[in-house]
Amino acid sequence: MRGRSHKSSSNGTRASAGTEPPEADESPPQHVAIIMDGNRRWAEERGLPRQAGYRAGTENIRRLIQAFLERNVPFITLFAFSTENWKRPKSEINPLFRLIGRVIDRELSALHENGVRLMHIGDLSPLPVDLQRRIRGALELTKANDRMTVCVAFNYGGRAEIVEAVRRLVDDGVAPGDLTEAKLETYLDTHGLPDPDLVIRTSGEMRLSNFLIWQTAYSEFYTTRAYWPDFDETEIDRALSAYAARGRRFGGYEDVARNGGSSNGKNAHNGAHAGI
Repeated sequence: MRGRSHKSSSNGTRASAGTEPPEADESPPQHVAIIMDGNRRWAEERGLPRQAGYRAGTENIRRLIQAFLERNVPFITLFAFSTENWKRPKSEINPLFRLIGRVIDRELSALHENGVRLMHIGDLSPLPVDLQRRIRGALELTKANDRMTVCVAFNYGGRAEIVEAVRRLVDDGVAPGDLTEAKLETYLDTHGLPDPDLVIRTSGEMRLSNFLIWQTAYSEFYTTRAYWPDFDETEIDRALSAYAARGRRFGGYEDVARNGGSSNGKNAHNGAHAGI
């Protein structure tokens, strides 16, 4: 993501001196991607075991989905488990996998009834077989829903996604001269989804951590010091307000973006004005 001039917002950024910030866009983002960070620190600060933090974090997912439904955001992507997270102790990973299985069993029916389509990006093959079965069952059950798409990045890494896409391109015999950005995008896990308009990271960190590194080239970034279990409706509204205050041009001028210009055409629908 590239630095931009924009109005002051709740995360402390402001317009560069001598420039006029572009007109704000009050429409909600179409796609919000969230790096759910801070579960362990939330638990440790309360003298609780780490698993308590993970339980609180999974409980918050239900509230978050409902809140974004109410705010007319049709796509959200949640970074739940990265390829780098395998470095953590098995005593932490295995209970997390069991917890995810229980969450699917508990929440799937309500999500389906609310018209939520579940998607997965990442590699399921290293996961426990029973968890793979639960995830695939959830994807199959909700695949025709169209009120909201919740994409879960589980055992996902942005670099690995790009490498795997290139491998499939080579296997399909795509000639180097025929390779374009648009062609490569059709081989990414996120094919069919709009690129994120807004990336939110909880717990105050200021990095992407290998999350959607192709797709976030022109995304706005927002960070909050709130840990993920504390990321509530008030925090969501602060993030959306900060997003609305930013002018986005996607490398062009205001009038270009206002008339539908974007970095790849996917984001033109929402009238957002991108700006460097």
